[in-house]
Amino acid sequence: MGNLPEARVTESRPFTNVGVDYCGPFYIKEKRERNRRQVKVYVAIFICLAAKAVHIELVGDLTSEAFIAALRRFIARRGFCSALHSDNGSNFIGANNDLRELYELLKSDDHIEKVTTFLANKQIEWHFILPHSPHFGGLWEAAVKSFKHHFRRIVGNELLTFEQFNTLVIEIEAVLNSRSLTLISTDPKDLLVLTPDYFLIGKSLMSLRERDFRDTPSNRLSRWQHIQKLKQYFWKRWHKEYLNQLNNRSKWTKGEYLNQLNNRSKWTKGEHSIQEGTIVPLREDNVPSMHWPLGRVVKVHPGADGIIRTATVQTSSSLLDRGVKRLVPLPCHPAQDESGQSLTSKEVDHPLPCQPAQDESGQSLTSKGVDHTPI
Repeated sequence: MGNLPEARVTESRPFTNVGVDYCGPFYIKEKRERNRRQVKVYVAIFICLAAKAVHIELVGDLTSEAFIAALRRFIARRGFCSALHSDNGSNFIGANNDLRELYELLKSDDHIEKVTTFLANKQIEWHFILPHSPHFGGLWEAAVKSFKHHFRRIVGNELLTFEQFNTLVIEIEAVLNSRSLTLISTDPKDLLVLTPDYFLIGKSLMSLRERDFRDTPSNRLSRWQHIQKLKQYFWKRWHKEYLNQLNNRSKWTKGEYLNQLNNRSKWTKGEHSIQEGTIVPLREDNVPSMHWPLGRVVKVHPGADGIIRTATVQTSSSLLDRGVKRLVPLPCHPAQDESGQSLTSKEVDHPLPCQPAQDESGQSLTSKGVDHTPI
């Protein structure tokens, strides 16, 4: 496995280097009561390559003007980006008719000229990934999967109005930006984890307190309550899947965030072991949207066979006894030296991986056209 691209590990403002991809089509209904017709819409997902923050825009059609309008809205809310990364369209070959429409748009000279002109005027570089290599855009493909996989299963064939659809999409954006990335510090009393929200607003986003509508029949709900119900279903499904992924992921090598990036090829196999001092999100029932109950394991309780099945967890408010199946160790642990003693962040060397190749004058040799490095 090679080094990550420079944009993934360079300290920068959120959304300085951005990946973008489309997903859809989705169908909404007109607001009028009579003779309603279905309208096809798409979703453009922008993702920060460094902070993994997600920004979602609703796009009315597959035209260059619609894409540029979505890009202008993104810039107006998130600021200028210095580089924009995207698929080049050939990844859609052989797909269905809807994706073929998107492929034709992305490959058309007119679209490329219009978007390139707009980006050039804003001094934004546009990079395409290698043809027939969708895994080179793995970061934004993962964001599209996180959105689309559960969205389609929750909404199904139900038709929403533009206001309902747009509200649901933006609340899903907030849910995706509440996911944990890594520990903030190695302080045993610090139960906070780093999320994309911290890069965007300096703290975790919190949803408004709301009633649980998941068990309420839809015909008894107002339009607004129905959107809350859909968001709550999305949160429940995505929250469960995300915790399962953390639980089943191979354990990272010891060290802090940049060390994890640098040593990611040395992952060890096997399940996470619950140990004293481990930070764990708790699998609690009826968790409000965008709320991640966290705790630190203060004591483990092995059984007669020596296998740990229960643990005592210190949360911000109380001590709880939970089975290990209810605990999900985060894939990040305090750095340790050869003797097993914990190192503080000041003692850990953080070599920056993936420095770009340079010529004798110090100029970068990275291609300005197609990027040959997976994102």
